[in-house]
Amino acid sequence: MNQLRLVFNGKFLTAPPTGVHRVAEELILALDRLVAETPGLGSRIAGEVVHPAGARRQLPLQAFSIRQTGHLRSQLWEQFDLPRSANGHLLVNLCNLGPVLCRRAVTMFHDAQVRITPGSYSPAFRSFYRVMQPLIGRRHLRILTVSDYSRSQLAHYGVARPEAVSVIHNGVDHVLRTTAEPCAAAAVGVEPGRYVVALANTQVHKNVGALFAAFSDPALEGVKLVLFGAAGRSDFVAAGHAVPPSVVFAGRITDSRLRGLLESALCLAFPSTTEGFGLPPLEAMLLGCPVVAAPCGALPEVCGDAVLYAAPDAPAAWARAIAELAADPQLHARLGAKGQQHARQFTWAAAAERLLDVLEAVAQ
Repeated sequence: MNQLRLVFNGKFLTAPPTGVHRVAEELILALDRLVAETPGLGSRIAGEVVHPAGARRQLPLQAFSIRQTGHLRSQLWEQFDLPRSANGHLLVNLCNLGPVLCRRAVTMFHDAQVRITPGSYSPAFRSFYRVMQPLIGRRHLRILTVSDYSRSQLAHYGVARPEAVSVIHNGVDHVLRTTAEPCAAAAVGVEPGRYVVALANTQVHKNVGALFAAFSDPALEGVKLVLFGAAGRSDFVAAGHAVPPSVVFAGRITDSRLRGLLESALCLAFPSTTEGFGLPPLEAMLLGCPVVAAPCGALPEVCGDAVLYAAPDAPAAWARAIAELAADPQLHARLGAKGQQHARQFTWAAAAERLLDVLEAVAQ
């Protein structure tokens, strides 16, 4: 059998880390470990990560190699330098885009959000994705996505035929590699067990306004809402939100601080109106942190019955669910344990095995 040579699009290494970039990194590292640790697999599979100049980080690879290549930057590098670097080998793109001119390629589209909630994106971004993704969906050998929900939406909007899309659920066990920061709650000025964690994101579909309305309810008096991420109070005010005084903006935080916050939180609140997967709820669940989520997008598929659900347009339901967790320590403990057990099934090793099966089938 001829050796299958894989070339991974490493453009994401030149950008600040995002959730999509984390998925790409974890998948590549897990597949690299699988090849390194499985006897005989290295004779079947070889891999190389290629990236443009300006990489912000390197990957600790064991079996695969990594190389800087080309002279262009950003999208121009991806469209022109990257196909030349692939040199006819199977090109794997894991961050929503890839070179249109390259047919021998597999590309992961995490969701169809630019079509489901166009208001969450700038007109230029939205237009670019709406043009590029259907072209890639038609030309590349296989499209990957992260949930059955995303697969159905990609088909619904004509981005890719359903029979051309393979689902690979994300892993979540990366959170266990980080040591929790001691006294993380005190570091942001809140009391353990008396705060809720959520993402600080002004995108329309993240629906943080529902949490602001919930935390204006007297039922949550004495409970803080800790938002982590780039968006600050002024960003939400500029977007038209009334931010209650119980909201704490933690800013960009380390994985260590986030783990510390989740492990002593009342819960994670995730009110998104649509999600292609929903990694933050699973991260919280694996750490024993209960989750209150909206029953939207892929969240029911991913979270199952191991979370509390509240309608995305019903702030009073969010206030009731959070207040119930605060008032009932046994419910809090049961939900935390149930979520932890559920989240353990989502591993990067399993995702890498699924990815390898798909890539080998495509290559044949």
